[in-house]
Amino acid sequence: MRRVPALAVVTLAIVFAFAAQASAQSLRILIDDPPGPQKFKVIRADELANMMEDPSSHVKVYDANLVDTRERFGVIDGAHLLSSYDNYNVAKELPTDKNADLVFYCFDHRCMASHEAARRAIDAGYKNVSVMGDGIVGWRIMGAPIHQVTEAEAQSKE
Repeated sequence: MRRVPALAVVTLAIVFAFAAQASAQSLRILIDDPPGPQKFKVIRADELANMMEDPSSHVKVYDANLVDTRERFGVIDGAHLLSSYDNYNVAKELPTDKNADLVFYCFDHRCMASHEAARRAIDAGYKNVSVMGDGIVGWRIMGAPIHQVTEAEAQSKE
């Protein structure tokens, strides 16, 4: 008869251990990636196209793709090519105006390179940062203008 209470105690201990680990993980996510105004906005390809067509928007678009992706799929016409999505030189590659409208994109909605590039901009103090989550794939599907690049052009000149 003593086995049932012992089994119950062990089961409860395991449940509490998993609960504590889950709570710690949730807390770590909140600490490392807090919600709030420092986050970037996620927009669609059609929203970016509308911004780019509006002469008063002055939006700056940044391609966070790797060179081979740029060569294969092209780049959004007028986009600045980042030297690296996770290690680009913020002072050299982004505008000096911290209130500028910046939009980053990469391959598609599964690609997180644009998210990392946007976080770097936010960490550097930029206030109006967005990610175009559809990426170059969504842009192409929409039929928006693409600049097909050569290998030399695909390399960042920033």
